[in-house]
Amino acid sequence: MRTLNDYFLTGKMTTISTAGSYFVTAPDGGQIIKIYTSIKNAITSADAGLSFEIAGTAVTDGGITVTQSGSAAGDVDSATPSAANYVAEGQAIEMITDGASSTACECEVTFVIRRIG
Repeated sequence: MRTLNDYFLTGKMTTISTAGSYFVTAPDGGQIIKIYTSIKNAITSADAGLSFEIAGTAVTDGGITVTQSGSAAGDVDSATPSAANYVAEGQAIEMITDGASSTACECEVTFVIRRIG
């Protein structure tokens, strides 16, 4: 169950099949408590590894593997960060893909952020 202290931040990765970074800015500070991804179409060749960083530090337990076998539009994956997951107001969250898969595939990322205090 979500509390009134939770808010949702959405970002888009143009393609997870090309190595690169994308950024989204947090409008309020807090801890990332959940990360969800949803892909727009199937990927091929290999799994795509996604990771997330705040100020160059990896979000602990925040990595997501998008599995290519059986992948399809609308597939959802998630991670539950455990540490290094505090983002300050106005700070960027980096969304990184290793680009290991083939077939261009857009990916929506939703961060559940819980305000502290």
